[in-house]
Amino acid sequence: MSRERLAGLLRAAFAAALAADLLALLAGSATGHLLAKPLLMPLLAAYAAVRGAPRLLLAALAFGWGGDVFLLVDAEWAFLAGMGSFAAGHVCYLLLFGRARTSPLLGACYAAVLVAAVALLWPSLPADLRVPVAGYSLLLTATAYRASGLGPVAAAGGALFLLSDTLIATGVADWPQPPVPDFWIMLTYGAAQYLLVTGVLRPSSAARPHPTGPVAAPSPPGRPRS
Repeated sequence: MSRERLAGLLRAAFAAALAADLLALLAGSATGHLLAKPLLMPLLAAYAAVRGAPRLLLAALAFGWGGDVFLLVDAEWAFLAGMGSFAAGHVCYLLLFGRARTSPLLGACYAAVLVAAVALLWPSLPADLRVPVAGYSLLLTATAYRASGLGPVAAAGGALFLLSDTLIATGVADWPQPPVPDFWIMLTYGAAQYLLVTGVLRPSSAARPHPTGPVAAPSPPGRPRS
């Protein structure tokens, strides 16, 4: 089987697992969600690996899987462990995006969103979660901003990741939620991770970020970029 065909099958498997998870949430099936959610990041990571993903991207997805699994447990310690795992994933993303060019104006907008969100959520959050949530929000917002340097696909992924975790935070703060909030959380999260992977593997910006050295030169004619 060719690498391209294998990559296509793994991408389809990820889409199927995400669809199964979303349908389980709409149907109120806790068992379906429990079975489908842990499959998402391993399938996406396998797809990325076949496409030649850098190690930092695979590490970010691995930490995302850890966060997914911890958040399946309804306990405060699991919430904190999941947030810590996602935070480690954002550090990986930031290291990967480090050399990407970004807009200062967009950075100012994201900074304003961060300050406003933390200020609004702070009084409603449990006291022992305020500082961890604020710290995580800083990493999350930085990821969304730095992802924009890879082009619109990764930028959309970063923005959706921010939206997904904001929905989680507002739920913890007991703010009004949309109907079936977990459906919207997983829809935006699954799309966010896929778009970030796509943005790294096929950036629409002029150059791919390189975490440890100069920007990689374009591939020679006839060789597909991976």
